[in-house]
Amino acid sequence: MKIPVLCLCLGLAAFSTVAQAPASQAPATAPKPAPKPATAAHPATTTHMTTDPALLHPATLKAAAPETFDATFHTTKGDFVIQVTRSWAPLGADRFYNLVKHGFFTGAPFFRVLPGFVVQFGITGNPAVNKVWQDASIKDEPVKEHNLIGTVTFAKSQLPNSRTTQLFINLGDNSSNLDPQGFSPFGKVITGMDVVQNIYSGYGQQPDQQAIQTQGSAYFLKQYPKMDLIKSAVISSPAASPATHSGTSGTTTTHHSTPAPGTTPKSSQ
Repeated sequence: MKIPVLCLCLGLAAFSTVAQAPASQAPATAPKPAPKPATAAHPATTTHMTTDPALLHPATLKAAAPETFDATFHTTKGDFVIQVTRSWAPLGADRFYNLVKHGFFTGAPFFRVLPGFVVQFGITGNPAVNKVWQDASIKDEPVKEHNLIGTVTFAKSQLPNSRTTQLFINLGDNSSNLDPQGFSPFGKVITGMDVVQNIYSGYGQQPDQQAIQTQGSAYFLKQYPKMDLIKSAVISSPAASPATHSGTSGTTTTHHSTPAPGTTPKSSQ
């Protein structure tokens, strides 16, 4: 299937409204320059990743989220906590809750980082998982909260009801631009916004979202070695039920070589 292009019409000259590769879904920005050659700037560490088999069946992950909950993200840059308020956008909150609960974000890259605008993520390093979620969309919701700095919002294309798994954290006040386009925040970063602001931004929006979708970590670890990654994300409050993504029967395993800590929304689905 072709991934629709997400077009966020920015009023800033720094972010011109141009179509990106068909794999794009998120705040649209300037054309991507040619990728820089890969460099071995950071020593690599090996992460032994397991994939919850349930992630291959999106239709089964329909648990309703608590009215409020926290999700802690452990990344190669440091930790941050997202607090979700379900009443802001119930469908988005439920989708995020199920993705975190089942370990969807483990090993996922921050593939689009535009200082002052957004940091975007939500494509995994596992092509099989990416493929089954491409059509697992949720309906649009009214914008009840503004896209202010630190708020967390699902990316979407120009098509209605096109939210799937890609999200972005606002790095500035984008309310005048994104609110009218229907981007509905469902949570906000309450701890570690300094970590979010320092996620490596040297690649801008160069990483090809379609390549990440289809090739996974084999693509982005080689081509963009400085890219910061999510080591894990967990429901930290209220306490989640026993983790469903810890090695169970039928679990598939992949090996990821990730940048060591300290290395400083395009969205495709």
